[in-house]
Amino acid sequence: MSKQKVQQQFGANAAAYATSPVHAKGYSLMRLVEITQPQSGWRVLDVATAAGHTAFAFAPHVAHVIASDLTPEMLTVAAGLAAEKGLSNVSFEPADAEALPYEAATFDLVTCRIAPHHFPDIQQFINEAARVLKPGGLLAVVDNIVPGTHLRGKKARLINEAGNYVNAFEKLRDPSHGRCWSVSEWEHGFAQAGFAVQHQELLHKEMEFAPWAARMQVSPEDTIRLKAMLVQAPTAVSDFLTPQISNDRITFRLTELLVVGKLS
Repeated sequence: MSKQKVQQQFGANAAAYATSPVHAKGYSLMRLVEITQPQSGWRVLDVATAAGHTAFAFAPHVAHVIASDLTPEMLTVAAGLAAEKGLSNVSFEPADAEALPYEAATFDLVTCRIAPHHFPDIQQFINEAARVLKPGGLLAVVDNIVPGTHLRGKKARLINEAGNYVNAFEKLRDPSHGRCWSVSEWEHGFAQAGFAVQHQELLHKEMEFAPWAARMQVSPEDTIRLKAMLVQAPTAVSDFLTPQISNDRITFRLTELLVVGKLS
């Protein structure tokens, strides 16, 4: 998946992310601030900030936040929102999550919320976060997860197949979708980069199918395919997404992992 595709997809839909309830008001925003306990002197980097919601949640608690994103249109939307909110300690800078343009040991906290599944190389993002963090600094990530396990055997195979199905479902809706990791992959990825996991929890969010598809301007044909994938999902997928169909209204559940690691 090309980074250009990510820029095209999110550039075209940047304004929708300013008002998307999942991004603007998600429960995970409050939890990130609670768990990391930001300090007044901290410098914070928010990676793949989109419309800036995570950066704005931390701004009142810290010295400065850099809100970074690969997509210029997103930064324009975010800067406009910051001006509306009267936030003067947030700056907006273009940055590639896998090649952050900052010196080593610059930040006290790096955040990234509902974005890594768009990165071609999530491990490289984690490694870059470790590089730009000060010793003892925190990396706080929220992202959608899929079923998955490092175990072997028939049951494990079914779990991993369910993860592949959910990723295919997401990619049909959003061509810039790369791949959601499983919990075990996140644990392994943090450990590889020298982070000790301090906190992790799962958060569930109910999604309404129609606006979820409309936000990415899904074609009528692919909308029908997506509905079919929900209705006809294998048991392991259905258990994970828990689709509910009532008249014309379809809802389902996505699961987020919130994980905070401390750089050793």
